Amino acid sequence: MTLQHYLVISAILFTLGIFAVLTRRNAISILMGIELILNSCNLNFAAFSRFVTPPADISGQIIAIFGIVLAAAEAAVFLAIILAIYREFGSIRPNEVDTLKG
Repeated sequence: MTLQHYLVISAILFTLGIFAVLTRRNAISILMGIELILNSCNLNFAAFSRFVTPPADISGQIIAIFGIVLAAAEAAVFLAIILAIYREFGSIRPNEVDTLKG
């Protein structure tokens, strides 16, 4: 596979992630869309590191690993927030949470 193949796959993942974030009404589906966006960025880091930098340079893969760790931490915090919202409101739909509205 060439760099263009990886970039096309990454663009597809990014587009699907944006579509999921903008069209879903469920908070878990929005989280999955954000994860798709982060995975497309990680794929770009790894692909550019593989095809553009010298063979001994693995900085792109290291940044992708940090991105995966960041995504895991973000998912844990997001799920904790969702559980707190569910306990308070009985629903996880973002448009039904109106406590902070003035």
